[in-house]
Amino acid sequence: MPSGFRTGWPDMKSLPLFHRVSGQPVIVLGSGEAAKAKRRLVERAGGQVFDSIDEGVDRGARLAFVAHESAAATEADCLRLRGLGLLVNATDRPELCDFTVPSLVDRDPVLVAVGTGGASAGLAKALRLRLDALLPQRLGALANALFAARGRLRARFPEAADRRRALDAALDAGGPLDPLDGDAAERVEEWAEGTMGDHAVRVEIRLRSVDPDELTLREARWLGRADVLVIDGAIPPAILARARADAVRVPAGTRVPLKGTVVTLRVS
Repeated sequence: MPSGFRTGWPDMKSLPLFHRVSGQPVIVLGSGEAAKAKRRLVERAGGQVFDSIDEGVDRGARLAFVAHESAAATEADCLRLRGLGLLVNATDRPELCDFTVPSLVDRDPVLVAVGTGGASAGLAKALRLRLDALLPQRLGALANALFAARGRLRARFPEAADRRRALDAALDAGGPLDPLDGDAAERVEEWAEGTMGDHAVRVEIRLRSVDPDELTLREARWLGRADVLVIDGAIPPAILARARADAVRVPAGTRVPLKGTVVTLRVS
């Protein structure tokens, strides 16, 4: 291997960072599908793509993606770019990389990155797909609402430690701002003002099958979080077994608490 390249992969450790490239120049070299994918990635993050090393460096680029089909061309450009002070990513060549690109779950402005240090892009993708199915689409709206409420939170909780404890409790599982609750963003303003009364999350699950493996990820998650199960109909024991053992089970029509997570189970 030419001098200047990394050795020891895959034992190299990584420091995960989010690099802001919006409006910034980024060099992307290559003409195949891999290069096109990297251009889309940079453009989606708001970066300006340059396919010339000289022009990109003149514009102040700090990052470069190299996706040549030729191994020799990839190695040569990686050496040149690194010599010019840029951080380099080479497609399918982890030993040439200064950084790797994680698999992303995008809930703008929330980003969840899954990386394997280049060991297995397939594994990172599989994990990303699981997380994508689990995280509500409106998770980004919750982040924006919390950002907008910062002034009110400082007024309500002048001490930073008090704010942190209050926010931790609100964002906890089953809390009024539980991040896995798709409606949490709508409750931020009321919670920040301190006008929210007792909080209850109420969810209805209509079973399409008696097979617990047919539950969606979202339904399984709600069953695992339920404080109270309202049983409406003949619910199979195998389904009930997916709920917490300490969850209270009551028949339909029973008055339930005004707080906690209440899940109603019905057969379609």
